Amino acid sequence: MSTEKDIPQKNEKTEHKPKPVKAETPIKRKRIPDYEHLFVTDENAKEKEVPKKRKKEESSWFLKSFFKNNFWSILLSMLLYVIKALPVWGIPIITSNIINIATNPVDENTTTAIVINAVVLVAMALENYPMHRIYAHVTNTMLRNTSMGIKGALIRKLQTLSISYHNEMESGAIQSKFLKDTESVDLMLRTMLINVIPNIIGVIIAFGIAVVKGGTVSLFFLALIPLNVVLPYLFRKKVKASFKNYRKESEYMSAKMTNMLSMLAVTKAHGLEEHEIHNIDATLTEVREKGLLVDRVQANFGSVAWIINQLLNGACLIFCAVLAINKIIGVGDVVLYQSLFVSISNYISGLVNLMPQIHQGLDAVASVTEVMRSEDVEMNAGKYVGAGIEGNVSFKNVSYRYPSNSSKYVVHNFNLEVKAGECIAVVGSSGSGKSTLMNLIIGFMKPVEGEIDIDGRPLNDYNLSEYRHNLSVVPQNSLLFSGTIRDNIVYGLPKYTEEQLQEVIEKANLNEFLQELPNGIDTHIGEGGAKLSGGQKQRITIARALIRNPKILILDEATSALDNVSEYHVQQAISSSIQGRTTFIVAHRLSTIRDADRIVVLDNGEMVETGSYEELMAKKGKFYELKKLSDIVPTELTEEQAKQL
Repeated sequence: MSTEKDIPQKNEKTEHKPKPVKAETPIKRKRIPDYEHLFVTDENAKEKEVPKKRKKEESSWFLKSFFKNNFWSILLSMLLYVIKALPVWGIPIITSNIINIATNPVDENTTTAIVINAVVLVAMALENYPMHRIYAHVTNTMLRNTSMGIKGALIRKLQTLSISYHNEMESGAIQSKFLKDTESVDLMLRTMLINVIPNIIGVIIAFGIAVVKGGTVSLFFLALIPLNVVLPYLFRKKVKASFKNYRKESEYMSAKMTNMLSMLAVTKAHGLEEHEIHNIDATLTEVREKGLLVDRVQANFGSVAWIINQLLNGACLIFCAVLAINKIIGVGDVVLYQSLFVSISNYISGLVNLMPQIHQGLDAVASVTEVMRSEDVEMNAGKYVGAGIEGNVSFKNVSYRYPSNSSKYVVHNFNLEVKAGECIAVVGSSGSGKSTLMNLIIGFMKPVEGEIDIDGRPLNDYNLSEYRHNLSVVPQNSLLFSGTIRDNIVYGLPKYTEEQLQEVIEKANLNEFLQELPNGIDTHIGEGGAKLSGGQKQRITIARALIRNPKILILDEATSALDNVSEYHVQQAISSSIQGRTTFIVAHRLSTIRDADRIVVLDNGEMVETGSYEELMAKKGKFYELKKLSDIVPTELTEEQAKQL
C-alpha cells in the first residue's frame, strides 16, 4: 500500500478521510493490553519456539499468569469482600448472643447487652451497600479488562498466523473458539473471583469462629466436612470428558453452519435443501446427545452433592443438640454452630457444584491455547522496513511443496529475473503452479528451497506487513465486505482525494453500472457484494488495487468473471495502469496477455518456456499448444485437450 505522497494530488480541497466500516471504526480509548502472556510459557514466545505442554500444564500456566498479573487487584477484591460480607458471619454470632441472654438473663445489664448487639447488627447491615458497590467495581473492572484482553490477544494472533494456517483451520471452528471458548474462559474467571475465592474465605472464617467459640464442635466440623471434598474427585473424569466432547462437537457444528451458509446458493440451485437439512439435523442430533450427557453428569453430580449436604447438616444439628442438653454449650450456641456448619457446608457445596463450570473453562483455555501457541506465524519484529520498494523481483531456484504432500513439488527449481516496471504473464494448465507462484511473491507461502529477492534483498528479511503496503492483489474470486462501493474501494486508506477515486473508477470501468445504482458509489452492496454481478464485483476489486498505486501489481485471473465488453475496457485500464510498476498477470485467456513484456509458461510447477507473445507463438511449443486449445470452442475439445486447459 502506498502512502499518500505516492499518489499524485490533484486538488487538496477534495481530500477525504474514508469512513471505515463499523467493525473498524476507531475508538478513542486506551488500547486493550495484549494478554498473550496468559497463554505462553516464555516472555519472548513471540520470537522463540514455544515448547509443547500437556493441557493440564497449559491451564495451570494460564491461571498462574492471571493471578500473578492481577495480584494486587485480587487482594483488594478479597479484602473488600470480607468487609462487605461481615453480616454473613456476624449475624449468627449476634443471634446466638441474644438467645443466650434471653434464655439466661443474669442482671440488669441484659437489656443494654441486647441493644448493643442490635446496634452492631444494624451497622454491619448498612455498611454492606457501599462496600459491595466498591467490591463489584474493582472485581468487574478486572474481569472485563481480562475478558477483552483475551479476545484482543486472540484477534492479534489470528492476524499474525499464516494463510496456510487459516486454510487448514475451518473458519467455523475459529469462530467457535473466539465466541464460545473465550466466553467460557471469562465465565470461569468470573466464577473463581466471585464464587470460588469468596467461598474459600467463607469456609476459613466460619471455621475460625467455630474454633474460637469451642474446640469440640470445630473438631466435629473437621471430621465431617472433608466428605464433601471427596465428591468432586469421584466425578472429575466424567465431568471433564463430557465437557470436552461437547465443545468439540459444538466446534464441528459451527464449521458445518459456516459451510452451509457459504454453499447456500449452490444448494438451492441444485435443489439440495432437504439433503443439507438432513446433514445438519444429524450434526444437531449429535450436539444434543453430547449436551444431554453433560446435563446428566451435572444432574447426578448436583443431586449426590445435595443429599450429602443435607445429611451432614442433620448430623451437626443432632450433635449440637446433644451438647446443649448436657449443658456443654448454650441454647444460642446451637443456633450459632448450626448456622456456621450450614454456611461451611454451603460454601463447600458451592465449590463442589462449581467444579463442572471450572472444568469447562479449563477445557476452553486449552482450546484457545491451541491457537495462541501456534508457531505458524509471520515473524515481522525486527525485520527490514523500507520506505518503499522499486519492484525488482528475483527468483533463485525456488521450490515449494505443501506440508501435507511433501513428495510432490507445486513449484520446482524456478528461476526468473524481473526488472522494476516489467509486466510478466504467467500461464499454464490447471494445477501448474501459477497461483502458488503469486502466493510466494505476496509472502503467503515460503519457498522450501531457494529464495525470492525483492530489490536485491531476500523476501524473508522483510517485514511482510510493511512490504505488502507496496503490493496490490486482484484475486480470481472478488472479496468484498458488507458496506458501500466507496468503502470497498478505499478500504484501509488513511486519505484519498475524490479525483483519485474518480480516476480509478474510470480505469476499472465502474461508471458503466454506477449511474444505474440508487446512490451511485455510496450504494450498499450487501454481504459479499450479493447485490452485484460477478463482473461488477471484480471491477470493484480492480479499482481497490489501482487506488493504492502499488509498486507490484498481481492480477490472478482478474478478468475471468467479466463479459467480453467489460473485459476489453478493463484490459485497456490495466494496460494504462501497469506503466511504472512491476506487474504479474495470471491469465487463462491467453489473448489478453499480448502486451506483456514476457510470458512464463509453467508445466507441473516448472518453467518450460519464456518469451514475448510473438516469440512463443513462433516457437510453436507449449504456449502455442495452449493458445490453440484456448481458441477452440469448448464443445469441440477432446477429453485429453480439456485436461490441458
